[in-house]
Amino acid sequence: MKSQVRNKDAKTICYSEYDVLERVILCQPQYMTIREVINDTQKKFKNEGIHIEKALEQHREFVNILNKEGIETILLPYHKKYPEQVFTRDIGFTLGEIIFVAHMGHDVRKGEENVLKIWLEDEEISYFNLIGDKIEGGDVIIDRDTIYIGLSNRTNQSAVDHLTSLLKNQFEVKAIPFKAEYLHLDCVFNILSPEVAIIYPIALTKEDIKLLSSKYELIEVTEEEQFSLGTNVLSIGNNKVLSLPVNKNVNKQMREKGFEVIEVDITEIIKSGGSFRCCTLPIRRV
Repeated sequence: MKSQVRNKDAKTICYSEYDVLERVILCQPQYMTIREVINDTQKKFKNEGIHIEKALEQHREFVNILNKEGIETILLPYHKKYPEQVFTRDIGFTLGEIIFVAHMGHDVRKGEENVLKIWLEDEEISYFNLIGDKIEGGDVIIDRDTIYIGLSNRTNQSAVDHLTSLLKNQFEVKAIPFKAEYLHLDCVFNILSPEVAIIYPIALTKEDIKLLSSKYELIEVTEEEQFSLGTNVLSIGNNKVLSLPVNKNVNKQMREKGFEVIEVDITEIIKSGGSFRCCTLPIRRV
């Protein structure tokens, strides 16, 4: 593997889940609805539905907090035909200095990636368009020279093989199979720092748990806090992490390991099965 020369002036750069977040893409949940049940969380809230005004208010507060932390937020235009558009993480991902535009794995989400491509073209930001292989950004987690990719209903082995061939001189790509009902890898695993990660072990293989425990101190999430997406926090750099107030045990463990936990309530948004990481697509971390 070649040593990486990093251009910190690049328009797009991301080598971890925890470097200082400078620029990130989001989308307001203007038309958020559970149109088609695609995960267990949506199954629970299908009849209750989502209160759009509350979701919008919570999302605005989330954006305000990011701005207060000095992070530039880009809001993509929303469209009625895309009820899951708030979860911008899945439509692309930044690895090194390249933005990859994802190939969505579920029909209800196909087309969202085109909104991202229009914005990138308007900004004159080049990107690599992944066509043919199913892959979504919630399954892609980067930590320096290693990229973990979840194998699920949304991301297949051919996509992992394709990325491996594209990135073989820069990164080691490690496939992580997990139980499909948890939707994306970042719903069961996330990296908080070079030393600490957060995990829901029930969803992963014993072999991968052993591998991850050899690399990180693992904060284990309970079944209850996995359901409220305790792993799906957002690190913004300098050991600061955004997390839900309801996930008290997770927040306590993170604080005990030296993280500053910024509690933000987006519980209306998580009814559709995604939290802070799902709602953000970083394009600059330095």
